[in-house]
Amino acid sequence: MPELPEVETVKESLKLRLAKKKIVDVNILYDNIIAYPDKEEFLLQIKNQTINDVKRRGKFLLFDLNDYYLLSHLRMEGKYFFKTKDDEILKHEHIIFDLDDGEELRYHDTRKFGKMYLIKKEDINSIGPLKDLGLEPWDKNLTSGYLREKYAKKKLPIKSVLLDQSIIVGIGNIYADEILFLCKINPLKEAQLITDKECELIIKYTKEVLERAIKKGGTTIRTYSSVDGVHGLFQEELLVHGKDKGNCPECKEKIIKNRVGGRGTYYCPHCQKG
Repeated sequence: MPELPEVETVKESLKLRLAKKKIVDVNILYDNIIAYPDKEEFLLQIKNQTINDVKRRGKFLLFDLNDYYLLSHLRMEGKYFFKTKDDEILKHEHIIFDLDDGEELRYHDTRKFGKMYLIKKEDINSIGPLKDLGLEPWDKNLTSGYLREKYAKKKLPIKSVLLDQSIIVGIGNIYADEILFLCKINPLKEAQLITDKECELIIKYTKEVLERAIKKGGTTIRTYSSVDGVHGLFQEELLVHGKDKGNCPECKEKIIKNRVGGRGTYYCPHCQKG
């Protein structure tokens, strides 16, 4: 699943080619991707809106239009491709944006899990999914005190709580494993037992891991790629995630794989005792 670094990479790629282009029309081939409003309202409202910018909030892409924000969540396998009107429409291209320069921006999603929301700008913090999101990793309000308060009564494993987008946005399964390894925290440890010092480490390594991943264009795992099939390179730097056939890069103990909250979780049983 695309996580914050992958969405950031997609955002930057789209910005280069979409700035100041107008959406002339939209062809919706799979209605369920449009989460809000209904299909007819979506089509009516988005026509002739200019794309002023492309932003990111958590794992959401935000297309900054004249009067609206178009939110796009890629979920498992959502991708964007630029095509021409002469290109064949492929099986998994579900939303096609006709642009005023003759190009088409096509949303491709093999599993059809992705969602789009078209929300008036003045309603963006009261309607739709952004109102429930937590802090960005680089928000100055992300402090050890903030985390301790959020973790105080949570008996869930810290791995599961790191994935909670209402606390810190953008951390997904891959990066949670990498962050916890660098913090030397066992992913099964209850969140309410995390210390102030460990909170500081989580903040430090969340920023560090995500910043390094962004510089590498994200992580390409199985079917994920960025705009027009560009692949991220951070998978070459992963320390523990997916490494259960190998050994810990620090102590050489065998990396083990467990399931935490239904998610495949990789860690070193020696380095991550606490």
